[in-house]
Amino acid sequence: MSDRVLIIDFGSQVTQLIARRVRESGVYCEIVPFNKAASVLGAFAPRAVILSGGPASVTDIGTPRAPDEVFGLGVPVLGICYGQQTMCAQLGGEVQPSDHREFGRALVDVREESALFEGVWEKGSRHQVWMSHGDRVTRLPRGFRVVATSEGAPYAAIADEARRFYGVQFHPEVMHTPDGARLLANFTHRVAGCSGDWTMAAFRAQEIAKVRAQVGGGRVICGLSGGVDSSVVAVLLHEAIGAQLTCVFVDTGLMRAGEAGEVVRLFRDHYNIPLVHRDAGELFLGKLAGVSDPEQKRKIIGATFIDVFEEEARKVGGADFLAQGTLYPDVIESVSFHGGPSVTIKSHHNVGGLPERMNMNLVEPLRELFKDEVRALGRELGLPEDMVRRHPFPGPGLAIRVPGEITREKLDILRKADRIYLEEIRNAGLYDAIWQAFAVLLPVRTVGVMGDGRSYDYACALRAVTSTDGMTADYYPFPHDFLGRVATRIINEVRGINRVTYDITSKPPGTIEWE
Repeated sequence: MSDRVLIIDFGSQVTQLIARRVRESGVYCEIVPFNKAASVLGAFAPRAVILSGGPASVTDIGTPRAPDEVFGLGVPVLGICYGQQTMCAQLGGEVQPSDHREFGRALVDVREESALFEGVWEKGSRHQVWMSHGDRVTRLPRGFRVVATSEGAPYAAIADEARRFYGVQFHPEVMHTPDGARLLANFTHRVAGCSGDWTMAAFRAQEIAKVRAQVGGGRVICGLSGGVDSSVVAVLLHEAIGAQLTCVFVDTGLMRAGEAGEVVRLFRDHYNIPLVHRDAGELFLGKLAGVSDPEQKRKIIGATFIDVFEEEARKVGGADFLAQGTLYPDVIESVSFHGGPSVTIKSHHNVGGLPERMNMNLVEPLRELFKDEVRALGRELGLPEDMVRRHPFPGPGLAIRVPGEITREKLDILRKADRIYLEEIRNAGLYDAIWQAFAVLLPVRTVGVMGDGRSYDYACALRAVTSTDGMTADYYPFPHDFLGRVATRIINEVRGINRVTYDITSKPPGTIEWE
């Protein structure tokens, strides 16, 4: 088994970035909430522990703390921001509210050499970092020394080399700390001695062995949506158990142009995977008729999807396992100690889980991966590049791209506009630079002049964002000539649209997708 690092989460909105940076360096890691950490320490057997940041104040009564057992494991510990503060408080130091808070870019001065900085920062140098703190350490525990300072943090970086305990007030995991990834790699590789041998090839072999051991001679049903996650699950399971797998593809009639046919051709014809294709478009449209409330639409789609999937699963007969494309961000969200917008997010993006009455055990081979890691696994498995690179598409599909009542006419108009938009993005060589792009048919009609006549048609909004895992996003800055070209094509080629606009809303942490 590869070396493993445990990340104890105190509620920071960027804790996932710590995990991403660690994994990018070839070291496997997992995130666990602080209040569950003590119960997993022994079984997980970490090579090192990282304490995340968090929104609480160490100076308040009842705020989160690390399990005391962490400091007795004999493994390196790195505290980041709140993690540094609680480590100091728990080991005999002192933390107080600061009269010089730091939020945003800051400069740290390296005062002493340290194993944490070796080969990255030299003594006497100054470096940009990202700070986000209102409290600060004011007295160090015994055994610690100062290795870096900033204007607002006299203990910006501290070290107890004998016990291999380190703390930084800044956030090395974010991109605004340019050397942060190298510092984290220093901690995991130089300090903790991790080998960095966690690769997608190793993960593939590991998961195939785990699936075979779990499933044995049983039969598995996989809900195939045509997205990256379920496609990778299907191919991985097919490699692991062959004909014991049956995929069920429920075509809701809410997919993008041509996607349903692509799914059938790829999995039934190319991979020769047993595939049940249920065209349920008319059923879904009927259930959605006259419904405008977005949450009600999602619930209708979710309930209908479950009914159809269950019906098709019964026809297959005798399945023992259900395969799902659960990803690690879903796992983290489901066990988060501080709640958050989980229910809203899951309602927004997914069609709902399957009922317990189906009486099947779950097979979730992707539950330890982030989205970009799933793409890497897809390439490792040999999936077509177009499938691996496909932009995310939420379960409700075009239903949340048509605010207001869903009709066949609106869906047809939207598919044509969306196809043109994505086609132009590909023609411009921008598809891979964008996390997600789509068109939205707005629930308003506008008066326009087209040639010598007046029109009264729909307005269309275009959206494109950059992201890594969808947790945060920023709009993509298209050149004006690109937007002009797309708008001209849509208005000329799609009957029913006479106005096109581009949405430049960003998606900060904790918000849900624009619609």
